[in-house]
Amino acid sequence: MRQLQPRVFTLENVPRYQNSQSFGIILDALEQEGYSVNYSVVNMADFGLPQARRRLVLVASKGFHVAIPAHRKPIGWYEAFTKCAEGIAHLIPMMTDSQLLPKQRQAVEQFLATNEPTPLLLERVGGRNGLKYKPGHLPCNTILRCLRRAAPTHFTDHKGCNRSKFADIWLPDGTVKSLSIEGAAILQGFPSWYEWPKETATAGSIIGYSVPPSFATQLFMSAQSIAM
Repeated sequence: MRQLQPRVFTLENVPRYQNSQSFGIILDALEQEGYSVNYSVVNMADFGLPQARRRLVLVASKGFHVAIPAHRKPIGWYEAFTKCAEGIAHLIPMMTDSQLLPKQRQAVEQFLATNEPTPLLLERVGGRNGLKYKPGHLPCNTILRCLRRAAPTHFTDHKGCNRSKFADIWLPDGTVKSLSIEGAAILQGFPSWYEWPKETATAGSIIGYSVPPSFATQLFMSAQSIAM
């Protein structure tokens, strides 16, 4: 950074990174070089991403001020499939048929006991708080790819092997579809034309570790418009 002296510097990481020693070093370096620094923990759902994903975002600029983009209207995960501008309205019917696990069926029954039928996105792996599911009008849960090699994730088991299925979509007519890598990528803000590796674990790592491209586009376009 000291050698290149970019006009704009950005950083994205997990929220707890702001308490780390390395983040403090970066802040000190930016201030010493005369950068205007703006950072906060943001929820990607506030920027049009159909996923509740909290991340630390930093934007530093020299000679002008760049702010984090203004919030956009949140959208539900189902809307991301049915109303996507890239023409993927038929993505769900093309997904592989699936069958709910017993805990998933129980989750659907519990939801229907107090709610009207609506598309549900159900994870196949339960977390500390039990099985997770989301109605179609809400952003989905964070798509995870854990850094710990032995830890299970959405895309791998505790041995690091590929999961053949990692989430299911239940529709009110009883149809059950297995969420595809392409579907997970849309929920992460990738364009539909992006090509993915065949291995679920590899593709899942790219999705889970990535900065959502739709948010990055908003951030960089905002910086470019001010810089010009």
